[in-house]
Amino acid sequence: MQYFERSVDLSFTNKKSCFLFGPRQTGKSSLLKKRFPHTKTIDLLLSENYLKYSAHPELLRQEVLALPPESSPIIIDEIQKIPLLLNEVHYLIEKGYKFILTGSSARKLKRGAANLLGGRARERRLFPLTTFELEKYDLLKIINIGSLPAIYTSDDPRDDLMSYVGTYLKEEIQAEGLVRGIHQFSHFLEMAAIMNTELLNFAKIASDVSLNPKTIKEYFLILEDTLIGHTLPPYTKTTKRKSVSTSKFYFFDVGVANALAKRFSIEKGSELFGKCFEHFIFCEIRSYLSYQKDYRTLSFWRSKNRQEVDFLIGDDVAIEVKATNRVQKKHLKGLKALSEENLPFKHKIVVSLDSEARKLEDGIMVEPYHSFLEKLWKGIY
Repeated sequence: MQYFERSVDLSFTNKKSCFLFGPRQTGKSSLLKKRFPHTKTIDLLLSENYLKYSAHPELLRQEVLALPPESSPIIIDEIQKIPLLLNEVHYLIEKGYKFILTGSSARKLKRGAANLLGGRARERRLFPLTTFELEKYDLLKIINIGSLPAIYTSDDPRDDLMSYVGTYLKEEIQAEGLVRGIHQFSHFLEMAAIMNTELLNFAKIASDVSLNPKTIKEYFLILEDTLIGHTLPPYTKTTKRKSVSTSKFYFFDVGVANALAKRFSIEKGSELFGKCFEHFIFCEIRSYLSYQKDYRTLSFWRSKNRQEVDFLIGDDVAIEVKATNRVQKKHLKGLKALSEENLPFKHKIVVSLDSEARKLEDGIMVEPYHSFLEKLWKGIY
């Protein structure tokens, strides 16, 4: 499989240990093999390793103590499979050893009684490929199949995507004991994907899948804890117009959401293209903020009377996403309403399919998506 140079910063791992979280097939193992080709690696997905360390976690300590502390960081893949190993890791860190602990789920670690090492390990996230990592990218391809490395380079991406959502998002979540009824959860996943990018409505989904709203809320928490999705909070600092208090939900990859919703062959100009285009921009912004260790909050704004701005980065950048070839006045309503709140936004941007950048009234910039993303990854925004 083709290797892509990734943007996540692991340069500190010669001095400090690290949790590297990311959904399956985002490329964690490939990244670590490339950057640390000679280090000791323990893959807990292998049944022999799982059985060995589950029965005798002390073997990890004994094996590592046979290595010099100044050796490369020791990699343990899918650490959530045996949280008890973190006690051994904690002991070994105190002895001077460094670790990179990967995980495709944080639920058992963060919601259980796992030893999270008390600040002895930094946390990093790995996302699907970004446009910065791809350099030359195909927008329509990403809109349809997303950008998981193995899917983006596949000779049959649709088939591979369906296998991914069938085996990983369903059976593996069930295998971890997170849900009881896989059929109900599968139906929930489909409904959640159909409502991707929209305000969370637990009652509506509960009605559609014949479950109670509390169960639906717990299912969304499972998706967040297993890194499959992200809840986008509302921006609530406006005073002239009261904002909604309900969050939105986005899956971690455009293609995965499409496969779950059984959407294929999405073309420019369609309503689905607009939703997926917004989702694509969300994934880029979220990845950028994480990789650059930019701690500004990513949110959205919607007033009670439905004026909306898709994404806000802190109090600095307001972004409206429009899948149109020519932005017009009617597309500026949300940004204009936000401007009247006298908040300190330096940049007000409409990201679109326009061919050229334009500056409009109230200082609003129309940015073609490719130039917006280039400026984003350069740190201009």
